[in-house]
Amino acid sequence: MAHATARSAYRDLVDRLNRFPQGAPPSDLLYRILRILFTEREAGLVARLPIRPFDAGTAARAWGMTPEEALPILEALADKALLVDAVRNGETRWVLPPPMAGFFEFSMMRVRSDIDQKALAELFYQYLNVEEDFVRELFTRGETQLGRAFVNEEALGEDEALEVLDWERAAEVVREAPEIGIGVCYCRHKMQHLGRACDAPMEICMTFGSTASSLVRHGFARRAEKGETLDLLHEARARGLVQFGENVRKRPAFICNCCGCCCEALIAQRRFGFLKPVHTTGFLPEIDRARCNGCGKCVTACPVEAMALVSANDPKAPKKRTVRLVEDGCLGCGVCVPTCRPGALRLVRRGRRTIPPLDTVHRSVVMALERGQLADLVFDDRTLVRHRLLASVLGAVLKLPPVKRALANEQVKSRYLGALIARAEARGEV
Repeated sequence: MAHATARSAYRDLVDRLNRFPQGAPPSDLLYRILRILFTEREAGLVARLPIRPFDAGTAARAWGMTPEEALPILEALADKALLVDAVRNGETRWVLPPPMAGFFEFSMMRVRSDIDQKALAELFYQYLNVEEDFVRELFTRGETQLGRAFVNEEALGEDEALEVLDWERAAEVVREAPEIGIGVCYCRHKMQHLGRACDAPMEICMTFGSTASSLVRHGFARRAEKGETLDLLHEARARGLVQFGENVRKRPAFICNCCGCCCEALIAQRRFGFLKPVHTTGFLPEIDRARCNGCGKCVTACPVEAMALVSANDPKAPKKRTVRLVEDGCLGCGVCVPTCRPGALRLVRRGRRTIPPLDTVHRSVVMALERGQLADLVFDDRTLVRHRLLASVLGAVLKLPPVKRALANEQVKSRYLGALIARAEARGEV
């Protein structure tokens, strides 16, 4: 009976996690991961929480206890980075982070003795790098993805640098961040336990704002100043790492500094590049054939195998090689440009620029819409306990293009949403 109860608690937790647009397909590996991270009681309690921010009173009602009884449980879950807490105007609110980018990464962002991180790393590797279901679900469903690449600002020429918008600059994210946390790179830490980590810097994972505040408060990251963080960005670029962050224009929660050998997002880009698992930058490398000497250094530097050496088809030099760009697989990160000594590469604007969602709420709504989960997000009875949460979600719906607004109305099947959209359209507000 106890075993059946445990299975039920973890199954309920998986059902709750899969209300996120970026969920976690059930498998034996997933249940083994959750058993390391959550006790049976914690799994059962978290399964009853909203997927949007809530206060201690909301948790207490969901758990059938008083706020005073719920508070230490919430604190203990935040101490394990299974919940993220934020203090605003003296009020603490919590949120259940998704598996990725969320508590999967947080579990490896510091060295811990309270869990078996080696066993966890091995399970993560099997679940994320060997099995395809989770990575395919996370990175290839819908048009709007979790993360995007930032362009290497230092690889841009003067003319191109003038065209870069603030949201395209990782440095600008750092300069605007109210708080910054630096933690251990989840991907390389995982690979370190498997004996497969590269020599790229380990303590270089960046979080911002309320996420950083929570991780710093609970010891999963250390507080950093803007100057140090900008230096880390420069070091990452010098090491040929790709800046990969939350796919929003305002207040991204994280920026990772990714290598092609360890990073799940870049591995997904290599495996499923034609499905666009990562939002690219607005740039592409342009190749000057007259200068290219076929040395292949850009091919080696590219973390997603978007560069290839091919025959130059020169009858006077039959062994001569040149570089070919696979545009569909290219992130536009610019990592290749500094490696080209002859100066045969430069970044130019893509023909079509992809504009990310405005903020996290907007991204969540669009991802839920594309994945057929908008009703889960809007009408989850544990989610919308406050009208302002409903307002934020519906506000993001109203910012969608007309076709997507109509699809949202169809998915939600709500007279209220339909009337709200019609009224906003009649007033010319959308």
